[in-house]
Amino acid sequence: MIHVLIVDDQTLNHILLSKMLEQEGYKISMAHNGLEALNVLEKNEIDVVLLDVLMPVMDGFEAAQLIKQRFNEVYLPIIFITSLDDQASFERCLEVGGDDFIHKPFDKVILHAKIKAHNRTRELSQKANQQKKMLQYHHNQIEREHEIIEHIFNNSLENQDKFKQHLDFNLSPASMFNGDMFLVAQSPIGNLYCMLGDFTGHGLAAAIGALPASHVFYSMVQKGMAVNDIASELNTLLYNLLPGHMFCAATIIELSASGKSISAWLGGLPDAYLIDKEGCIKQRLESQHMALGILDEDEFEHGVIHFETNQQMRLALATDGIIETANKGDEFFGEERFLDILKSRHMISCKNIVDDVSEFAQGNVQQDDVSIVLLNCLPLTAEKQSIEAFSTLAFNLSLSLNAKQIKQTDPVYDLVNILSSVGGLKAHRSNIFLLLSEAYNNALDHGVLGLDSNVKHQEDGFFKYYEMREKALAKLSDAMIIIDMRYCPETLSLYFIICDSGRGFTSKADELEASNNEFGRGLSLLEEIAEKVTYNASGNQVEMCYKLS
Repeated sequence: MIHVLIVDDQTLNHILLSKMLEQEGYKISMAHNGLEALNVLEKNEIDVVLLDVLMPVMDGFEAAQLIKQRFNEVYLPIIFITSLDDQASFERCLEVGGDDFIHKPFDKVILHAKIKAHNRTRELSQKANQQKKMLQYHHNQIEREHEIIEHIFNNSLENQDKFKQHLDFNLSPASMFNGDMFLVAQSPIGNLYCMLGDFTGHGLAAAIGALPASHVFYSMVQKGMAVNDIASELNTLLYNLLPGHMFCAATIIELSASGKSISAWLGGLPDAYLIDKEGCIKQRLESQHMALGILDEDEFEHGVIHFETNQQMRLALATDGIIETANKGDEFFGEERFLDILKSRHMISCKNIVDDVSEFAQGNVQQDDVSIVLLNCLPLTAEKQSIEAFSTLAFNLSLSLNAKQIKQTDPVYDLVNILSSVGGLKAHRSNIFLLLSEAYNNALDHGVLGLDSNVKHQEDGFFKYYEMREKALAKLSDAMIIIDMRYCPETLSLYFIICDSGRGFTSKADELEASNNEFGRGLSLLEEIAEKVTYNASGNQVEMCYKLS
């Protein structure tokens, strides 16, 4: 029912208007001046105001202004009822907030038509106001939830500012929450771990996965786990936690405490680059695996890259938000420009890179999270922590693998798990994994399968190399790899011997130098971790001594 307020100081006009309106089923309220009208409006839900111009106490001009000021959330139509017919009066009625006119004497048909038309507009205004309030309520709820989650999210990202000498990074979210994640932690023996991750999409939904992922990362680094252990655990977590369309592209890095070697698990992010201080590329690190959360536990790929570094080198990591930044001509920033920027300044900073990317975008709205990390390969000092007591029980382990077993299993993971269960060895898990993994893969790839690592230097070299590896492994019919391990509690040493049935290599100086290549036998990489590394005369057996103290 439409509720109409009649405001007029003439009783006759009250009677005439109320009779006309009551016949149409309208609800009627009365006021004799503007002040009374304001009081009625405060106490009742009025839909239309019929307002006389000339009245005592408060005339229609003053009343209209106050009505529009006080009741401005929803459209409240004011129809002036007047006998004035000069242009100046009409203009003033509109200026003070009037929406329409009706002249005395009243025409019933015109009166009904005007009231119904303005009431339809009021109903639309009421609906819009209700929707606005609902939106505001939900906005306030989301704001509060964002504050809570942002607080939790920020508190879950530890140590980011702790390694300023080693790390320069920038995370620029496309919305309130960052779908990109950068985690940093140091293991008990001093190795520095970094993880750059990019969850599907961006904003709150993308950031949710960062909370449990960060917990897994920190807890596993504290246990000294290898990067592929961390990747595997994160993959299982995200596979079980997130819906099928959500996953996390990630690069997980471990820099040795000496700063001389890096282990990397690469899954789905753009290529990483080992560069010098001038930004020239020393090595390109191509993604080898699917992103975290896509494959189940049995399908997950554990492969890790190991390579040597020195204090003149830096590792550049970035999410695809940089290379996919577009300018007003819909042209992508691209990899080539990114590589050119790396070489544009000595020891370029992340701020320099982000500024150049922003300039290229020409003011375009950021469509994706933009994140970049520059890791300086410098030595680290291990924090003083309580160390588990070393076992006093000496032991030997030996494992012989034939061709069938070599094709069906990777023994390194199981062997590392066995050694990690021995008192005091868990904190060294990452280094033990690196030594066994590098030595076993050298024995398999270059000894048994006879592969040439120089292939990796070609364009798409990693993919070509692993394609060759799969084919060679499938054809393998007669081979043997023997792994011997010995723990000596008196000297706190681990001894490893890995022997393969391959043809080995000679010890001539030029070939020995080639073996030091980061893609070859990895002799210098093993020496960086182990106390001593020696090869036999034929080059198909390596012996390593690793000091736990």
